[in-house]
Amino acid sequence: MHEDDELPVELVDLGPGVRAGFTTRAGGFSRPPYASLDLGAAVGDDPGAVRENWSLVERWAGAPVAYGRQVHGGTVAVVGSRPADPPEADALVSASPDLAVAVVVADCVPVLLADPVAGVVAAVHAGRRGLVAGVLQAALGAMVGQGASTERVRAAVGPAIAGASYEVPAELRAEVARVVPATWSTTSWGTPSLDLPAGVRAVLEQEGVASVSVSTRDTFTDDRLFSFRRAAVTGRFAGVVRPPVR
Repeated sequence: MHEDDELPVELVDLGPGVRAGFTTRAGGFSRPPYASLDLGAAVGDDPGAVRENWSLVERWAGAPVAYGRQVHGGTVAVVGSRPADPPEADALVSASPDLAVAVVVADCVPVLLADPVAGVVAAVHAGRRGLVAGVLQAALGAMVGQGASTERVRAAVGPAIAGASYEVPAELRAEVARVVPATWSTTSWGTPSLDLPAGVRAVLEQEGVASVSVSTRDTFTDDRLFSFRRAAVTGRFAGVVRPPVR
């Protein structure tokens, strides 16, 4: 890839001035099986290639990008500058136009949130455990603490493994659905599954977020995206959001 090439990012509209989108596998420096825009710092890829890939994302975002050490929990970190060490958190909130925040995934649901009026954004890692742990509610609460209004928040639910593909044991489906009923699903081959994007949408709407867009792209079946379920050795793509510049 040449430095002047445009990074292919799936843009989403989260309001005036908000820079937001989801990367794909394309446009980076990593070699197979991580080719080519791998943004995973702990998946076995060449660290130099990953750093180069993040540099491309930062040029696209127009600002430094902060991301967390995701542990499938409900912890939120409010950041004003890029930390020297990524905080242990599954959601990051920024109210600074000089700092974008990101979430990295390979099947879990990447969620981008923004209140364009208050200039507050969040990137949320909503996997099965995080969804049950209330990571979305915690992220919205942290945004409100920074001056956002839930009624003004716009949400973009990015590409993730679909209910048609995410097979789980029947007991696990029942356990998750007791907390988030909208996740109850069945695979395309007729076995128990979880529809995490549907669960994310339901939680956001219950919390009062009126504007929610949901990607229809299934990471498991779309080889333009990384999927841990499809290939255990693989990279990570990202959802990135930056507050508007005033």
